Amino acid sequence: MSVVLSTASLSPADRVERWREAVSRAFVPLDVEALEEDPLPGRIVSDRLGAMRVVQVQAGPQIVRRGKRLIAQDGKEVLILTLQRGGTAVKEQDGRECLIGPGEFSLSDSSRPLRKTVQGEARFVSFQFPRRELRVRDGDLRTMTATAFSGREGSAAVVASCFASMARGAASFDDCVGRRIAVTAIDLLALLIDERCGRLAPQAPEAAAAITVRVKDHILRNLSDPDLSPPAIAAAHHISVRYLHKLFQFEGTTVGGWIRTQRLERCRRDLLRSPALGLGVAAVARRWGFVSASHFSRAFRTAYGVTPREWQAHGPAGETARR
Repeated sequence: MSVVLSTASLSPADRVERWREAVSRAFVPLDVEALEEDPLPGRIVSDRLGAMRVVQVQAGPQIVRRGKRLIAQDGKEVLILTLQRGGTAVKEQDGRECLIGPGEFSLSDSSRPLRKTVQGEARFVSFQFPRRELRVRDGDLRTMTATAFSGREGSAAVVASCFASMARGAASFDDCVGRRIAVTAIDLLALLIDERCGRLAPQAPEAAAAITVRVKDHILRNLSDPDLSPPAIAAAHHISVRYLHKLFQFEGTTVGGWIRTQRLERCRRDLLRSPALGLGVAAVARRWGFVSASHFSRAFRTAYGVTPREWQAHGPAGETARR
């Protein structure tokens, strides 16, 4: 259920303090400075999708800061992707400054000082999730903060479209669907960062890298389909199976190997949540496209050194004990 907060009913004098409290609750603790004597009404709508919080904001001119004092107080390592819908904002972090306009998005890391200036009345939606959910190198992430990504072209458009769709449906998704969509969106963001840092198909020409992003997007959205296969994937993208295999060879893997890794990683996550989800090991395996329970068990043990049941029962502690 969405949580809605609005300062429209408050007097201008009371809006500033109420807005400061609301922003810090919806995001991480932040210092907020209004740039108007009579602040415009603000509105925040929050939804939760698994580990991700989706926050839709309408706000007037303001400066938002997170300095060393607030970072030391809470120690949170949260990433924030912000998709600008209307108006503009200037974001500063890691020695960079960028202007974010409608249709563009940017990244912030709550573990390091940041500053954001909202210019005029603006509308944006932010997606917050733990840093550990985004599997990219720390150095690569640092090069991507306070950078404007265009949501109109290339692989960034795929990411923007996915996050925008997620925001539109956030209030209607059930817990299971919302969690899976959030995981897929974060994985697409990781693909974009890898591409921008030259880690995606480094030996392939630019066109091949773009196709690889689209192919992986398709795979991630269809992981639960047990019939997902190289011929089906190639046909969906109007390329040959041979060329599909070539794309993955550039990255030192195979199509089947990459699919298996993505499925196993999601099973690994869901097995720890399975008691709350009411799912057994076999149900988790089927959920992510494994037809054979025995094949799943062997693949899981090969990848992680423990059986699915051991991981479900003991998590990382069981994995460590086996080493």
